[in-house]
Amino acid sequence: MTSTGTPVNEIQARPAQATHPAGKTQRPEWDVYFMDIAHVVKTRSNCSRRNVAAVIVKDRRIISTGYNGAPRGVRNCDEGGCPRCASNAPSGTALGDCICSHAEENAITQAAYHGISTKDATIYVTLSPCLMCAKMIINAGIREVVFDEEYSVTEQTRSILREAGVTLRRLVNYARPVLVRPDAPRIDAHEHSCECSK
Repeated sequence: MTSTGTPVNEIQARPAQATHPAGKTQRPEWDVYFMDIAHVVKTRSNCSRRNVAAVIVKDRRIISTGYNGAPRGVRNCDEGGCPRCASNAPSGTALGDCICSHAEENAITQAAYHGISTKDATIYVTLSPCLMCAKMIINAGIREVVFDEEYSVTEQTRSILREAGVTLRRLVNYARPVLVRPDAPRIDAHEHSCECSK
């Protein structure tokens, strides 16, 4: 349910590392696979307040990705480029001062920049879309939105998506991937002892 009490289509996520009866690890289902990738894309966000990502998929192929952050050629948010993020403004306020583009906006504009059609695609987002992004999703011809966490899907956002024929689904019971950061210590293969050859 949304914060307004309106139900959301929910999909139960099968665990990404479920074990097959024969003892093999099963591959993740498609929704989990693409949402996991969205969480990896999120690590590129340069917003100092919230990291969000979007992955646009068509015919089970990724056609574009995007994350929230400053426009191309503009000083990044985490480098002091965004006055709102550098301030103490509470969440959801002073949005007119924010220079960052949303993840959905960046994924859609990246596809357009490279001449890739988003018609009839699905967009996977780590955070539910705002009203502005919902309008962009509709105008880009995207037919389905799958999200992980809910930010604030307002009734107006839900209503225009529904009226435009865009399906909105929340991935529930989703276990976010554990990501290895580039600055994490690495194990040198020559220093690691392995008993598999014994």
